[in-house]
Amino acid sequence: MTSPAPAAYHLFFELDARFDELMAAIDHAASLFEAQPPLSWRLETNVEGPHWFRQALMDMWHVEGQDGRETRNYIAVVAADEPLILAVEEVNRKKDAIGELIGRIKALSSHALSEAKSRLPARHLHVDDMLRKSGMARLHLKQCWRHVPIAPAPVARVRLAWYTSGRSIKKLSVRDAEKKLLQLDTDAPHIRIQLQKLAGIPSSETLAQVQAQAPLMRANLFFIEPLEDGHTRRAHNIAMPLIVPNVEARLPHIKAPNSQAPTERTRAKRRDEKLESEPFLPSLRIYRYR
Repeated sequence: MTSPAPAAYHLFFELDARFDELMAAIDHAASLFEAQPPLSWRLETNVEGPHWFRQALMDMWHVEGQDGRETRNYIAVVAADEPLILAVEEVNRKKDAIGELIGRIKALSSHALSEAKSRLPARHLHVDDMLRKSGMARLHLKQCWRHVPIAPAPVARVRLAWYTSGRSIKKLSVRDAEKKLLQLDTDAPHIRIQLQKLAGIPSSETLAQVQAQAPLMRANLFFIEPLEDGHTRRAHNIAMPLIVPNVEARLPHIKAPNSQAPTERTRAKRRDEKLESEPFLPSLRIYRYR
């Protein structure tokens, strides 16, 4: 294996330090939670006792065979006192610092990024041991720096619902689409048919490649008092425990969702949908605009 450049070494040392700081901030927040467990609600209860919060904050790793685009969710609501809120805010700041530095390492080379992912588990023996016992592998960047959501003000109620209609749309030129098709098996009849279809439209036309997104949990927060901007509610997509200020030693009213996301689209198609209903190039999930 080739040795990293001196600049990469410098960033690796900085990454080690920032990761140590993140682990210390997580340990502090989790210890506060475990010392005096706050009122909390969880969608799933596969881990008993207060240690589930530590597990949620510590989960920053790929499981063997896991799709790199997937993340594990920890849907919960925690009524936290001020020390715990401040500790979680510090965790988020340390996550931001990790994310910023990973961006600089990624800009160096893919090799530098791979080494950064592989070196961090060895920083803490209990982390390395946990990974081996759990069949986990390298650092999962998205899970590493995703924030723990914190409500900005006391909350009266929380309405939770699955959002399954999300999708990403990438615009492509006809030439881009052709290049992608040519990377497939061009001897296959269905690929030849799609190449012929593509040749029959104007080269200046813009196409859209659509990727369905994994189901998201959306939390609608209804505040006890209006915020400074006058809003009385706010929506968050949450993958980590939602922290709300503890008011009168109680949780806000929670409208709980189903434990599993629905398997089909939950929203009706918009009348002003800009894409055709059927894919133009099915092998690539590419659509024409209406």
